[in-house]
Amino acid sequence: MSAPSLPPPAETFPAQAPAAAQIFVMALTQGPLTRLELARRAGLSPAAVTKAVRPLIEAGYLVESADEEARPALGRPAGLIGVNGGRALFIGVKVTGAEAIGVLTDLYCRVLVARRLPLTDRAPQTVLATLAALTQELLAEADGLGVAVVGAGVAVSGDVDRAEGMVRYSPFLEWRDVPLTELAALTTGLPVTVDNDVRALTVAEQWFGAGAGLSDFALVTVGAGIGCGLVVHGRVVAGAHGVAGEIGHVTVDPAGPLCHCGNRGCVEAVAGDAAIVERVRAATGTPVADAAEAAALAHRGVAAAQEAYARAGEAIGRGIATVANLLGPERVIISGEGLAAYDLFAEAIRDSFAAAAFGSAAQCDVRTRPLPFEEWARGAAATAIQSYIAPARGGPGPHQ
Repeated sequence: MSAPSLPPPAETFPAQAPAAAQIFVMALTQGPLTRLELARRAGLSPAAVTKAVRPLIEAGYLVESADEEARPALGRPAGLIGVNGGRALFIGVKVTGAEAIGVLTDLYCRVLVARRLPLTDRAPQTVLATLAALTQELLAEADGLGVAVVGAGVAVSGDVDRAEGMVRYSPFLEWRDVPLTELAALTTGLPVTVDNDVRALTVAEQWFGAGAGLSDFALVTVGAGIGCGLVVHGRVVAGAHGVAGEIGHVTVDPAGPLCHCGNRGCVEAVAGDAAIVERVRAATGTPVADAAEAAALAHRGVAAAQEAYARAGEAIGRGIATVANLLGPERVIISGEGLAAYDLFAEAIRDSFAAAAFGSAAQCDVRTRPLPFEEWARGAAATAIQSYIAPARGGPGPHQ
């Protein structure tokens, strides 16, 4: 008996040519724009832009409206090309060790509905069953809107090969070599894109968030793990083996605590939630249960707890400086669930970054952006939007 085939896409995006996808992404992430401005930014002729947008307008993905401010002295105002955000819907799911968080979004990755379901265990079959139930809930919501869901994205932590659709290793889920794209597509009946959760969040920030309009930036996530997504020359960098940006495993103290990766003194071994909790327990003799309790002790003025957060901030600052020194990004965005305690280590991050950043790298714009887990699910939806627009290449960068 042959293996079941993957379900076909509910609808094919009507612009498979690279130029058409490029124009659409520009209208999506930077628009609405006039045809002349689209031509200028894309490096195309006005005729090529007109050819690219025609099928997209006919299919309802792009709309053209008058730009009254650009009205010439005589004649009609110039037309603005923008995206019809409600033309298609997408599902994004972030899988943690304890639950699956799902969102339904439009083409602009605006969250229309959010849902959460707990995981009874972390086995792949349990996660897939939960994913199917969550997807059905969101598809029912989409039916009420009368718009088709054309793709889904799933984001998990760890070493994820997006091109192969494979979760190579996820420490929080305790998975190895799980072909999640194929399994999730068969389970949900939708085309599925699977990516590392930090890279997925980086895509959302690049196209629709604090990285929009920047060709080079980094997203650093602080919490259970320390992650980093990189955008270089307008593209999210995965690296040859899919693990680019692992600043959580940059060594900042060779004599420091043992990391789960096997090395000592990694940023994550000093600044991850578990590391902070363990340090506060050891220093105070208090049976601290989790990061929230550790932060509460520090906020109450317990010096040993405050010192643990200061040490974490120093490690994070050094990790960020390493990124700035190597790549020179315009901006570093700090996010993640660990930002709930940001006031406890913000000064240490700033000081150690300034001390370790070389020359003009210290001018990098470092800013914080608190994001709930629904935003991580939105990142998964952003990867589905990206794949839908240009499936062969995983989506064009918005600055191409």
